[in-house]
Amino acid sequence: MSFDKASAFGKIAETQVSRRVLMGGALSAATITALAACSPTGGSTGGGAASKTATFGSGSSDDVPKRAYAAVVEAFQKQSGVEITTNTVAHNDFQNNINTYLQGAPDDMFTWFAGYRMRYYADKGLVAPIDDVWETIGGNYGEGLALASEAADGKKYFVPNYNYPWGFFYRKSVWAEKGYTEPTTFDELIALSKQMQSDGMTPIAFADKDGWPAMGTFDYINMRTNGYQFHVDLCAHEESWDQQKVKDVFDNWKQLLPFQSTNALGMTWQEGAQSLGDGSAGMYLLGSFVTQQFTDPAVLADIDFFPFPEIAVEGREAVEAPIDGLMLTKRGGENQAARDFLAFMGTAAGQEAYFSVDTANLMTVKDADTSSYTEFNKKLAGVISDAKSVSQFFDRDALPAMANNVMIPALQGFLKDGTIDTANLEAQATALYAAQ
Repeated sequence: MSFDKASAFGKIAETQVSRRVLMGGALSAATITALAACSPTGGSTGGGAASKTATFGSGSSDDVPKRAYAAVVEAFQKQSGVEITTNTVAHNDFQNNINTYLQGAPDDMFTWFAGYRMRYYADKGLVAPIDDVWETIGGNYGEGLALASEAADGKKYFVPNYNYPWGFFYRKSVWAEKGYTEPTTFDELIALSKQMQSDGMTPIAFADKDGWPAMGTFDYINMRTNGYQFHVDLCAHEESWDQQKVKDVFDNWKQLLPFQSTNALGMTWQEGAQSLGDGSAGMYLLGSFVTQQFTDPAVLADIDFFPFPEIAVEGREAVEAPIDGLMLTKRGGENQAARDFLAFMGTAAGQEAYFSVDTANLMTVKDADTSSYTEFNKKLAGVISDAKSVSQFFDRDALPAMANNVMIPALQGFLKDGTIDTANLEAQATALYAAQ
């Protein structure tokens, strides 16, 4: 698939690569111990090409992605003879404590994300450039994915493994029984939600115990209300939070609150998926990784998807489709075996090994064999390839401290009582971005 540089990742890169931020936060003793365990002293031998071992720090702790990365490791070991030791940490702990991890004694390579959060660590000198790897794999990627792997210094630091669209997922059999049809406008979404509620269902499964899922709803309503460029500019704090455009986002969201799960703040996204799978919820706004939770083949085959309906701007031309992949730590940059593993991830063999287990996410290399894609996979891929603009998710496009310290509590407060203090959001944003 191809991306337009200016309208997709290019604008993100142009507006965000110059930013600086210190990511702080207290670590529990258990978390520090877990992250330290990710870096055994004998893991990376260094010494360039002579190395035949490497360590891999993974935040892919859920069952399906954990097994998928294990399949990649197994395939690489068979091909190369290199021994890879994988150290897996709970996803949220890994993500929230990555700064301390990278400044300590990390593994050679690790799972991470494209976007500002990749560029930040490259700018801080905590990760190793991999231009030599890209000389080998660059032909496998389109322009947008290549740009998304590049930092402010023009060097590559990231190898994309997969991406996945966010949208509404639902069970075809339930909708067929009830006579529901996919909404294309916000008014139709509200009307459908009212019908589902009258039918005794929770219209929109919603789970925000971990804090980050609600950002996807914010991003989509913002892009549909104000446009993709406003999303980019707001994330860069080139737009004020205390203005009518932001208030309009929350006013639109208020119309959906009566139809979302009432216990959202007590549920994980996995529990939200269960309510969709058992038919008690009518639809669920999340990334396509939600399908990892459906272990019953009959339920999995029953899942379908539609993009977030249009509201006012851009129709459905912008899509939230984050990119996940691998990076090298500074330590790993000295280990040729680690570089070889990243190069393997940028090949059809590497990504097909991953996809053989995790079919919820889409391969990103051009030469991957997609003959095993289901119609559902093809539909997901089409939504991304047809998009005029692609966002990376708020907590990847924005200042990490803004996402974690400001937006999570603000959105959770909004979910509780439907109120939001945009003046306070702007005051906190001003302080955080001024300190970068």
